[in-house]
Amino acid sequence: MSRQMRLFLIFILLTCVIAIILIYYMPSSADVIYFNGKIYTMDEKKSIVEALAVSGERIVGVGTSEKIKRKYSAPELIDLNGKTVIPGLIDAHCHLLGLGLAHLTIDLTNSGSEFEAAKKVAEKTGALQLSNWIRGRGWDQNLWKVKLFPTHKSLDKYLSHTPIYLTRVDGHACWVNKKAMEIAGVDKNTRDPVGGKIIRDANGNPTGVFIDAAMELIYRFVPEPTEDEINKAITSAIKECLSYGLTSVHEMGIDSKQYEVYKQMIDDNNFPIRLYGAIDGTSNLWDTMKDKGPLIGYGNNKLTIRALKLFIDGALGSRGAALIEPYSDDPYNRGVTVLSDSNLNQFVDEALNIGFQVCVHAIGDRANHIILNTYEKYLDKLKLKNARLRIEHAQVLAPYDIPRFRKLNVIPSMQPTHCTSDMYWAEARLGSKRIRGAYAWRSLLETGIAIAGGSDFPVESPNPFFGIYAACTRRDLNGIPKNAKEVQKLFEISPDGIIDEKEFENGWYVSQKMTREEAVRSFTTWAAYSAFEEDIKGSIEKGKLADFIIISNDIFTCDENEIPKTTVEKTFIGGKLVFVR
Repeated sequence: MSRQMRLFLIFILLTCVIAIILIYYMPSSADVIYFNGKIYTMDEKKSIVEALAVSGERIVGVGTSEKIKRKYSAPELIDLNGKTVIPGLIDAHCHLLGLGLAHLTIDLTNSGSEFEAAKKVAEKTGALQLSNWIRGRGWDQNLWKVKLFPTHKSLDKYLSHTPIYLTRVDGHACWVNKKAMEIAGVDKNTRDPVGGKIIRDANGNPTGVFIDAAMELIYRFVPEPTEDEINKAITSAIKECLSYGLTSVHEMGIDSKQYEVYKQMIDDNNFPIRLYGAIDGTSNLWDTMKDKGPLIGYGNNKLTIRALKLFIDGALGSRGAALIEPYSDDPYNRGVTVLSDSNLNQFVDEALNIGFQVCVHAIGDRANHIILNTYEKYLDKLKLKNARLRIEHAQVLAPYDIPRFRKLNVIPSMQPTHCTSDMYWAEARLGSKRIRGAYAWRSLLETGIAIAGGSDFPVESPNPFFGIYAACTRRDLNGIPKNAKEVQKLFEISPDGIIDEKEFENGWYVSQKMTREEAVRSFTTWAAYSAFEEDIKGSIEKGKLADFIIISNDIFTCDENEIPKTTVEKTFIGGKLVFVR
């Protein structure tokens, strides 16, 4: 080898060495470094790190405090003082506008009886009247001593000249006064619509409660919220979500007005949260969007519209969920299906052919079976491998349908607090055998499928720590049930009684619990996956959006009773501080 060649090789070697030294020792630039924390990244390796670096809206590095400080140079260094940091939480099933409008209407969630609810409406009417109708939400006859549907008479006693429209806690029934029925022209001769039921007295007269599709008989006369009311409602709802550490929400059922308001708020830089939207199939927005195709990542990943929301049945609480066999406590009732086979097929076919995900509300085992059959048919017909079709709630499942979720890669989008709200009466509805397929998280997880976690707010609280707690304890916020004796005393159960006392040892059907990690993943990585967003959200990793929260408890190691007491100290979205307690 010539001397010239040797010198050239030495030069190349020295250049490489210098480059390696520069790469290792010369820091890259970042905007902020957060260090000295306990950061649960929720990555595949379950890494726990001390520090992260943020540049712009993205995370550029994670690791030990020493490594991140050496590798990155930033004008701002923030000491986390050992605090716990987790990815921004994602609610995979909610109603953002509904939460905001609930702030503007009468809250009936803690009403102890029909007459207490009616009195509350009368007391709070003045300040909360929307568009000349009195509106409220949250009543639940299952929580009353007399577990019967209310009637218009108790409302008429206080207010007979102003129309009243009160939505049940699950959104699948309404309670109205006589004035509202008069405006709607509903009387003894009005027939039950397909997919709905009018509750009637012994003489056939409407009592004032309308279930599922029958709600529309009244609701079509209720004035829509004004644009100003919508803006106030959304702003209020976002503020509450941020305070709970929600950085992304999946809104189930948006219409044209909401869509335009969201886009305008984003354009005005007044929409700090991220929203994944599923279009209400009954809205004219679907006619518009199915021609345009999905909207993905609008406004720096603030808004994505790439899903269609449909309903196949009602709710278990109002006995509208479609069951294979009749209700155990209502032997002549199998619930209702609210969408015909032909319409369901048309919607699914249209959506899948133009790149939209389908999310169908299905509570009862019959409803879930129908949807799984439909999904299987179109997945096979269109040869789709990654459609990530979703069933919203997947609440009551026939045993033979549980493995089909994994086989078809259908995502069960479930709400843990529905379980702990419904458990007081669910077994009376379903019986001791069928209840085994209800809220069956462990059975689904053991097939290898991921569960997307949500709250269905305003049906339940938007606080995701309530959901995480419910998922890993199967107890309510009062710690109930502690044992079988408590279930026997406080719950409505089937005539079979307690079959296995161990199933109620420190929870309700405890064999279906999630682990803490699974519960948190359902509100982070799995929720992101359910929206095709796992590459940008759900975990604290290099290259992903800097959406994370600082919380008061280490929810992975604290006493489980402390999980729902956890508060969010700071919420960051895209590296920007959007909430501080």
